[in-house]
Amino acid sequence: MRVAFLGLGDIGALMAVHLARDPFDLVVWNRTTAKATTFAREHKARVAATPSEAVKNAEVVVTCLPSSVEVEAVLHGAEGMIDSFRRGTVLVDCTSGDPPTARSVAAELAARGVDFIDAPVSGGTVAAKAGTLTVMWGGEAAVFERARPVIEAFGKKIVHAGPVGSGDALKAVNNALLAVHILSTAEGLAVPVKAGVDQKVALDVINASSGRSNTSENLIPQRVLTRAFPRTFRLALLEKDIGIAAVLAEDLGARTPVISLAAARFHEARTKLGEEADHVEAVKMIEEENSVEIRQQ
Repeated sequence: MRVAFLGLGDIGALMAVHLARDPFDLVVWNRTTAKATTFAREHKARVAATPSEAVKNAEVVVTCLPSSVEVEAVLHGAEGMIDSFRRGTVLVDCTSGDPPTARSVAAELAARGVDFIDAPVSGGTVAAKAGTLTVMWGGEAAVFERARPVIEAFGKKIVHAGPVGSGDALKAVNNALLAVHILSTAEGLAVPVKAGVDQKVALDVINASSGRSNTSENLIPQRVLTRAFPRTFRLALLEKDIGIAAVLAEDLGARTPVISLAAARFHEARTKLGEEADHVEAVKMIEEENSVEIRQQ
């Protein structure tokens, strides 16, 4: 199966590795050409000079880009994909994008005989490396079946969320909850620490009780208490995702003040901490505001 993969970022490169082997014939493209060249040297893949060249003979095209803005750019920008797709190609967009763009791209491609599903992923670099990502996809079942071998190469839990745009909607809400958990857990630990409670004791009790979450059980112990803060997922991208969730809720007439507040707080954290900060580093903003540091004693 001829596959083109566009976007070799932290997650994308690890996903593409699973396609750089039989039965796939893989072509890769990345905005920074050096990344694509290094990938092709280390794996079974060829490098395309442009998005247009990458998709020319592909049966399935996978995009894994920072946002829907970049998806539009590789479609319609200089030497973009839009005029180079073969009829019958399936575009699988694994970008954490926004539902309206997914729907508009799908409609545009359909007029050209090209099919589309939005298929954002969750699980981070660990799951991407293991090929066990959660994939939430939106679109038609018949289209998915044609792309199934590609998606199953990097995904383990693969869920049909609904029509085109549904995968992006579900991913945005999932990441909104992640953002809420990071902020609320940091605030929740700051209070007992200021009250004189040992933070390890506080965390142990929370993790044995109803307030626990993946953030308290994994992110805080592994990244915050150790002060390691590995950069696996940029705060800027999580801020983008929770922003999508907040706008989606507003468009649907849903009242979601907690998500809206968390979106505003993550925007504030992005402004303070910069474009390269990891998403868990939002905890540093809470620490600064409360004059505490959540760390191992």
